[in-house]
Amino acid sequence: MKTGQDLVDWQRDQYAHDMKYHFDVLSLHKNDRLKHYALHFAKYTGRVARGEREDKSLTQTVVDALLVSLSTANTLHQKLVYEQSSKNRTFFIALADASGRICDSAEKIDHQEPFLDAARTANQDIANLLLDWALSEGSEIQTLLSSRRQELKSRQFFVR
Repeated sequence: MKTGQDLVDWQRDQYAHDMKYHFDVLSLHKNDRLKHYALHFAKYTGRVARGEREDKSLTQTVVDALLVSLSTANTLHQKLVYEQSSKNRTFFIALADASGRICDSAEKIDHQEPFLDAARTANQDIANLLLDWALSEGSEIQTLLSSRRQELKSRQFFVR
């Protein structure tokens, strides 16, 4: 990742992708979309927890989670700004913590409790964690994001 502008560009790219290939999700009310994305984060936490028993690689999980984080940011009207994490926790614990906070935020909607700030903070923490991992692994994250979007695009059964 070169600049903060990259994240803005990635959010724009994700919005265009979601409009074309995930309109079913974008058609949901924003509160329901947040719940949908919270379930994705819980799924990715489960993938990481399974470790080597998981069929999907950690790289694929990170890429999938980052795409969902971008979509979540768009739903929350959030401009993601990467800041390297300074916490000394394992990847799994940090992901479980932030994913749990996203789930807690989504659950608060049903009780008409404040949720937006906590959801934005948790999503930013997830994005930071994923980007920290990608940088530490030397991953070409932008290439991986584009490649995954292409893969998801090819799964569509209808013609665009």
